[in-house]
Amino acid sequence: MALDMTFLKALLAAPGTSSFESRPAATWREHAERAGLETQRDAYGNVFAVAGKGRAPRLLLAGHLDEIGLILTHVDEDGFVWFKPVGGWDAVQLVGQRVRVVGRGAESIGVIGRKPVHLMSAEDRRKQVKIEDLYIDLGARNAEEALAVAGPGDFAVIEQPLVTLRNDRIVSKAIDDRIGAYVALEAARRLEDGPCETIAAGTVQEEISGLGAASAAWSWEPDVAIAIDVTHATDVPGASKRKEGDHALGSGPELSVGSYVHRGVLEALRRTAEQEGIAYTVSAAPSRTGTDADDLSKVRAGVPTAVVSIPNRYMHSPNEMVDVRDVERVVQLLVAFASRLAEEHPLEQP
Repeated sequence: MALDMTFLKALLAAPGTSSFESRPAATWREHAERAGLETQRDAYGNVFAVAGKGRAPRLLLAGHLDEIGLILTHVDEDGFVWFKPVGGWDAVQLVGQRVRVVGRGAESIGVIGRKPVHLMSAEDRRKQVKIEDLYIDLGARNAEEALAVAGPGDFAVIEQPLVTLRNDRIVSKAIDDRIGAYVALEAARRLEDGPCETIAAGTVQEEISGLGAASAAWSWEPDVAIAIDVTHATDVPGASKRKEGDHALGSGPELSVGSYVHRGVLEALRRTAEQEGIAYTVSAAPSRTGTDADDLSKVRAGVPTAVVSIPNRYMHSPNEMVDVRDVERVVQLLVAFASRLAEEHPLEQP
């Protein structure tokens, strides 16, 4: 089944860095309601869509809605806007990028500025690019003009829409992890008549705190939870397969093994993939997964949790890349897993 590109484009385009997720959350929730699913929203902005309400066991599928971005700190007398990063940015990736600045009453396009190389001294050229040396140029002539549209406490995100490339690859900002939120909702939509209750969650603040995942697991008390995220594709120059594993675009879902991952859920996912003929790879997470699973799993008495990821090139950049065939395979795996869960639950830790 082809991806719903209209919905995916709208979801990726909606500006929403960590703790400012209301726009992508609204887009996600509206799509869920059009699909006929019951929806809810919690105090911090998590959104949920329920399929198979009242059935057992209860499965929570979580993909986070926040994207890495910028929070504004100061507008100087010349109208240049200074900022801090929200999430893990490589400063080099930001130089010269267009950004969408979201103020309390307006949105504006700006450009991230830095002294041109022609004007740098030899010493300047040798220096590492630092975020504190970058600024946003809104085209304002002075502080008054800039402050009319944005000020301290407002936020900005990269302005890079979805583009389709060859071989079923797509690139966009915010693929980490709106693609996971897309998958969670698409799986729930296909599971409306499934044997268990499936809760799709678009979670908040994964990049900075894990608050959204923790509150979602606390309020829903799922029997099983799966964090859907992206993983580093290692089929690019310079990537170490010896350290990170072999996870190429087109290789299917990646299943994490290690910290916070419940072995019973993991083995059930592996069995399901093998029975369904879905290719997958395995990654090692010896200390933490770096996903919502780290917070989903440790709520209350513990929630059996696993991580299913989509290979992603150029993570935390303005142009992240995934293969749509991997996205579809992750949906298929989750639907097949949920369809078997009633028979297999409880999934014991080996």
